[in-house]
Amino acid sequence: MASKPVWEQIGAGFVQHYYQQFDSDRTKLADLYTDASCLTWEGVGFQGNKAIMEKITSLPFQAIQHSITAQDHQPTPDSCVMSMVMGQLKADADQVMGFQQTFLLKNVDNKWICTNDMFRLALHNFGA
Repeated sequence: MASKPVWEQIGAGFVQHYYQQFDSDRTKLADLYTDASCLTWEGVGFQGNKAIMEKITSLPFQAIQHSITAQDHQPTPDSCVMSMVMGQLKADADQVMGFQQTFLLKNVDNKWICTNDMFRLALHNFGA
């Protein structure tokens, strides 16, 4: 079997690392964002490492477990990697919920960081 393209290796490695850190100690995610990074969480925007980490660490659960069901990665014309993730998560005693998350990764000083991050739970409110 042929080895995966480099952008798939980078994207898959980032995704694995991100969710391991998120599930075990969210504070360790700070190394993956910069002051120029942007996060959109359920339609609300945050810019910069401090604002992003305040949002992530203030999420109202004690324990969480992500299960990735699909991930796709693409190279961009400016040598970045775009990653789309689908999966399920379980927070505390809540029911299992689907989620989608998209990352734009950039190599800065030989380290892959997240410049853009968009997260949505897979919930539908058809009555609104």
